[in-house]
Amino acid sequence: YASWERGLNENTNGLIRQYFPKNQDFTTITHEELPFVIDKLNNRPRKRLAMKTPNQVFFGINPMVALQNRIRD
Repeated sequence: YASWERGLNENTNGLIRQYFPKNQDFTTITHEELPFVIDKLNNRPRKRLAMKTPNQVFFGINPMVALQNRIRD
């Protein structure tokens, strides 16, 4: 495929690269690092999702309720 045909995939790869540089060997990533990065990516607001997070869209969470719950935790 051409990268311009799969914009969401390429965008996600760029977000992942913020945490794991391009030349990093993925076998060196620890099991402790993965949940942190997964949480960051799934709770990052996306313009394409009307500034909702992937978790909010997937689970149908109201953004204000999610924020209040996160503040209490």
